[in-house]
Amino acid sequence: MRNWIFVKVLTNEPGLYGWGEATLEWHTRSVVGAIEDVSELIIGEDPHRIEHLWQMMWRQHFWHGSGVVRSTAISGIDIALWDLLGKSHGVPCHRLWGGPVRDEIRLYCHLGGGKLESFYETPVDSAKQFGELARNAVDDGFSAFKSMAVPPTLPLEGLKPVKAAEACVAAMREAVGDDVDIMVDCHARPSPAMGLKFATALEPYGLYFLEEPCWPENPESLAAINRAVSTPIATGERLTHLAAFRDLFAVRGCEVCQLDLTHCGGFTEARRIAALADAHRISLAPHNPQGPVSTAASLEFGFAQPSYVICESVHNDVPWRDDVVSEGFEVDPTRRIVTPNTRPGLGIEINEAEVKKHPFEQEVPQRVFYQDGSVGDW
Repeated sequence: MRNWIFVKVLTNEPGLYGWGEATLEWHTRSVVGAIEDVSELIIGEDPHRIEHLWQMMWRQHFWHGSGVVRSTAISGIDIALWDLLGKSHGVPCHRLWGGPVRDEIRLYCHLGGGKLESFYETPVDSAKQFGELARNAVDDGFSAFKSMAVPPTLPLEGLKPVKAAEACVAAMREAVGDDVDIMVDCHARPSPAMGLKFATALEPYGLYFLEEPCWPENPESLAAINRAVSTPIATGERLTHLAAFRDLFAVRGCEVCQLDLTHCGGFTEARRIAALADAHRISLAPHNPQGPVSTAASLEFGFAQPSYVICESVHNDVPWRDDVVSEGFEVDPTRRIVTPNTRPGLGIEINEAEVKKHPFEQEVPQRVFYQDGSVGDW
């Protein structure tokens, strides 16, 4: 489903370059074109002036960089510039931002470990299968995982989909007990009314968070759901700039901020968003289902952010993931805990010869239609 877009920023200093990621499913060609457009603003500039370059990329060419395609392009370049700066100074990125604020970061997985079929296509009328996948995640060493236990629904439906979601979550909780954290991603499928129904029904199961219970364009509705239940509401992956997070936080639309470093403007804008979240005492759990550069970036960010609580990860999406990247951080496979990277920058190296073995493939469209034939949200 995802073509990874890696961004390499080169300099006139031999051996000095940076890696970023700008993966945006179903918009691969658009993002590559946007990177080429935006790069015209900064080629020939000093790569160490990251804030200055970010302002140029975001504010020039008349249109601000808040649209998801351009913000993703900016993000990939910005991440690469910070990787480059860390290499220039010989330190990991998190040391550029004041040094580590924690000794380790906990990872959580998707059910199925990143296999798209297991995460997105496990039917909600198969609660037993959800329980089995939950046990598999724990057997893989994870103490937290996320599931898609909420089906697409019309703007208003009765008890059937709610009961189906509840059965799936009950099966997962029974399978793993109370010491494992369960997250449920609604994928912004429900209307506010249905989102509240799902949130209320799932509250007894002690979810770590409930993700996107309604469209992110409705911060007041998110806030209403957040006020109505004790389950922490998570959102933010589809917001692409500081002002959008300002509006979300102002109405207390979430307790968990899921900014995506590859979409929100890279490290430069993410650090501003994180400071705003910190002022509201909102936790950070960045959205990160993309490629290995995104994961390295999310971890570097987490080691420098006090409000960061957990890192999303996929480890079983493609069999050749480890062939294309060498990582500087270490993962304890028995606990799925990460210790800090000690290499300069993001601590990664990309094997470009291996990358060339996996060229662009057209993503398979994901279409959802309700029972009456009307268009739904995937």
